[in-house]
Amino acid sequence: MGGLNAFEHGGNIYNAVRRGSNVANILDFSANINPLGLSDSLRQSLLANLDRITAYPDADAHDLKTAISRYYDVDRRSITAGNGAVELLYVLCNTVRPRQVLVPAPTFSEYERAARSSGSEVKHLYLNSQNDFQINIYNLIYEIQTNPVDILFIGNPNNPTGTIMKTQELEPIIRAAQLRNTFVVVDESFLDFLVDDTHYTCRRLLPLYQNLIILHSLTKFYAIPGLRLGFALASPKLTNLMHKGKDPWNVNSLAQCAGVAALADHDFRRTTKQLINQAKDDFYDQIKLISSLRPYQPSVNFILVDISNTKMKSYQLRTQLAQQDILIRDCSNYPGLSDCYIRLAVKKSDQNNHLLRALQNICR
Repeated sequence: MGGLNAFEHGGNIYNAVRRGSNVANILDFSANINPLGLSDSLRQSLLANLDRITAYPDADAHDLKTAISRYYDVDRRSITAGNGAVELLYVLCNTVRPRQVLVPAPTFSEYERAARSSGSEVKHLYLNSQNDFQINIYNLIYEIQTNPVDILFIGNPNNPTGTIMKTQELEPIIRAAQLRNTFVVVDESFLDFLVDDTHYTCRRLLPLYQNLIILHSLTKFYAIPGLRLGFALASPKLTNLMHKGKDPWNVNSLAQCAGVAALADHDFRRTTKQLINQAKDDFYDQIKLISSLRPYQPSVNFILVDISNTKMKSYQLRTQLAQQDILIRDCSNYPGLSDCYIRLAVKKSDQNNHLLRALQNICR
């Protein structure tokens, strides 16, 4: 087991199974998925609507958009439904056809990959580990003003660093970008894991800034990575263009039904937020007790960890844990990171404790 390919992700349990692991025994900390799994209401919706797959999906995703519009309080004319948020990155880049994009790094690699697929040149703005990878607002605005780009990507919360910015911090960036005709894509795919996102979401800014695009995944919070579901929010004009540039049946019937059921399930949402909020703090505190590990303060359901004091490379730690059927995210292929970093998903406390015991044995 060596290093990762440039755009390889976590969550690949199939590789582990092909190497001889039993899928039922795998603890996957490499993908940031809700550890509660499918909610009962979502499972029942999938079973009840199984026969819908004999007809084409609703190309307008009417019921899903209505549910998104109500839950997130957004204009349905601003919604593009996607087969996961990542699909919409590609639709957006192939619609806008940016010549240059700016990506603060480290961050989710699909921003760069989607941009390059549309022929764009990608510039990285490297963030400083000594500053916990926080974005310096003034530096970023200066970069936009002096070296204009067509699209700026910002993960909020950012994957894999866990940094998060308040709306009042993001608005000056969006405003400065608008003056330079730069689209700003704010990826809010993990925001649902916050107990309260009021001070962090840019949704209220949508009517004010035509250059703002918000990406949102429903895959992670509702534990449906094998089904995939997400949406983009943008001006009605750009939304209309994105609709013309995508597969008309890009979101299958079961995914649309799942989204409607998921967004109506307030109990599941409340239970998940409570579990993650407590588990991430406990997990972070316990990792800190392992002297050779330096975890970064998490905001949601994953934790970036500096392992440089273990004297091991990330692929070595990944390999040793994989031999115990524990998968972690080796962060060596993130621009701006190295083989001194891993990322751990936050799971249930008993699962987190299982990983902690393994780390204590390996990293002592």
